[in-house]
Amino acid sequence: MLTKTVDGAAIKKAIEARDGKMLASFYNDDALMRVIDRNNPPSKPREIRGRAAISTFWDDICSRAMTHKVDATIAEGDNLAFTQACAYPDGTKVFCAAMLELKNGRIARQTVVQAWDE
Repeated sequence: MLTKTVDGAAIKKAIEARDGKMLASFYNDDALMRVIDRNNPPSKPREIRGRAAISTFWDDICSRAMTHKVDATIAEGDNLAFTQACAYPDGTKVFCAAMLELKNGRIARQTVVQAWDE
């Protein structure tokens, strides 16, 4: 897999195109993704370790019948943040905010906080 460096425009393009392979290419081999949501509270977030596991995560997300729209990206030094609005065909909405720590232009750590329609 060709590894890409990441910036706000690349994140937006890959997420909105539901391109799991491209998204996975942005991560370092030993990257860590933490997901905080109603099922994974801050005291016990879901942890996804390594590019292979993160690739599986993105393959699942990108295979779902839903739309993704990256609303905003902010970059400063080795940090990148973005917000994203998602919608399923049944009208269920999900809002995500993500903070990424970059190392050598790729994602080393990512924390995602997501809120779902209840």
